[in-house]
Amino acid sequence: MSRLLHAQTHAWLKVFAISARHLSFTRAAEELHVTTGAVSQQIKQLEERLGFKLFRRLPRRLELTEEGRRLADVVEEAYQSVGLEVKRLRSGVMSGIIRVRSVPAFLSKWLMPRLPRLQARFPDIELQIIAEDSSLSLREGEFDLAIDLNDGHYPGLAITPLMEEVIFPVCAPSLLRHRPSLSRPEELAWYPLLHDVTAWRGGHPYAEWEHYLEAVDAPPLNARRGYTFNRHRLTMEAAVAGMGVAIARQALLTNELSTGALIAPFPQRIPTGKRYGIVHTSGALDDRRVAAVHDWIVEEANRVIPDGEPRVGSAK
Repeated sequence: MSRLLHAQTHAWLKVFAISARHLSFTRAAEELHVTTGAVSQQIKQLEERLGFKLFRRLPRRLELTEEGRRLADVVEEAYQSVGLEVKRLRSGVMSGIIRVRSVPAFLSKWLMPRLPRLQARFPDIELQIIAEDSSLSLREGEFDLAIDLNDGHYPGLAITPLMEEVIFPVCAPSLLRHRPSLSRPEELAWYPLLHDVTAWRGGHPYAEWEHYLEAVDAPPLNARRGYTFNRHRLTMEAAVAGMGVAIARQALLTNELSTGALIAPFPQRIPTGKRYGIVHTSGALDDRRVAAVHDWIVEEANRVIPDGEPRVGSAK
């Protein structure tokens, strides 16, 4: 096939496509700025090269043979595809499938509300979204970009830091009604606690609460009690429902504080030492589509506006 379609054959095919569209060697010659005889000769050479006739030369018109019609359809489609792709490349339009993996909480609370902006900017890029807990290892070849929460150490992979994770207690205002004051951490002893048992990779089920209480130098308090959930979203929903006090992650709050669905009874916000980051193989960003999605996520992280200052709540 490569011997059949040499460089000259491709040139003849272009002449054939134009002639087939006009069904006229004369009009094809006008479009190509050559003589009618030159067009006729090139079509004849193409027919000899291919081994079959492309046109029936009638007294006053041309007519495609069955072989010519079939070839004309294929060639025209090919030229349209090439033209469209060139136009897309010139305009910077990108297309294709990008596999993005994310820890479920970050996906549902942070990434999903922002995806319409990505879709508007790159309408021809299609994302395959995979929600996986960060406790599962990242295996090369199963994703293009992965958003994870960890200490930033990923042997054999590259990572682009996005944001540090900061935690603090939150609860529904209704939880404080007809209960003892909740203005100091030691007063948590009177309140049920809510736990996300998959807070971060390598952490035990009560890690967030124990980390927070230790960081604020709270007096001894039993943090290993209350309700446990295996999703951050469920923990926050339980808090909004007034079931207890939960640990919120600042990056995953949307408008819960500004609307008053949740309040922060204490002012301290504590870094966890963990961070969200985009994990990828060392050569992944050589693909400009992957790089475009990566850079967009970084841009969105840089424009984050925190969910307002914590509201200080107390029992009435």
